[in-house]
Amino acid sequence: MKDRNQALQGRTAIITGSGQNIGRAIALLFASSGANVVINGHSNQDAIEKVAQEARDLGGQAIAVMADVSNPDAVQKMVDLAIEKFGAVDIAVSNVSLRKRQDFTDISLEDWHRVINTNLNSAFYLAKSTIPGMKVRGWGRIIHISGYDGSIGASHRAHNVTCKGGLDALAKALATELGPYGITANTVSPGTIDTNRIAQDYPNLDAKYEIMKKIIPVRRLGSSQDIAETCLYLASDVSGFVNGQVINVNGGALMITSHLDPILQ
Repeated sequence: MKDRNQALQGRTAIITGSGQNIGRAIALLFASSGANVVINGHSNQDAIEKVAQEARDLGGQAIAVMADVSNPDAVQKMVDLAIEKFGAVDIAVSNVSLRKRQDFTDISLEDWHRVINTNLNSAFYLAKSTIPGMKVRGWGRIIHISGYDGSIGASHRAHNVTCKGGLDALAKALATELGPYGITANTVSPGTIDTNRIAQDYPNLDAKYEIMKKIIPVRRLGSSQDIAETCLYLASDVSGFVNGQVINVNGGALMITSHLDPILQ
């Protein structure tokens, strides 16, 4: 078994939406474990450049790529750049997500397509661009970041919930088809994670966090690092027999809230 600091030695990973929060934590942990990392964002160049420098400071190689992953051409260009720089893409983490809070009747066609394109279609585009090379090399890891409301539902987020369920299903489809090529596909489903959020999409957030701390069996919120650690496991060689799974990382909250509309709405 490889040392933890070398668990991803020689591998290259693309992590979408990695300028902050969960994506940033995944990128930095991968870098500290020996991976070359591609940091992606679409609106804040300074943020992704900062994360890329943090990754380099940890001893990894990193590039920052501005790309709107809802655009398949932009995704392909990002993958091509990664291959040009590092020779291959071995690990594809689809993390980017819009989490708009809207009544169903207020969701316009534009809203619907924008969220579907960003949250779900982007994962298809990234897989489409990276899997051919993985098949040639006989090794690959596809990781989707979804959320437990994709399984139990949530109000005011029909588009986002649909995408999360779709990410779970897409990973299962890829796992079934690509397993013979040494490629696994899994989903990490976070629970209540203490991250920076857009206030208007999460009203009364501090109060809701306090409620969740009392409900979650481990009596704390999750952290971006909790999700990153799970992704590191799935990205490494030791997880080769884990395929087509939804890994719930929620401190046991799903056992308590599975029959309820999640409090964090």
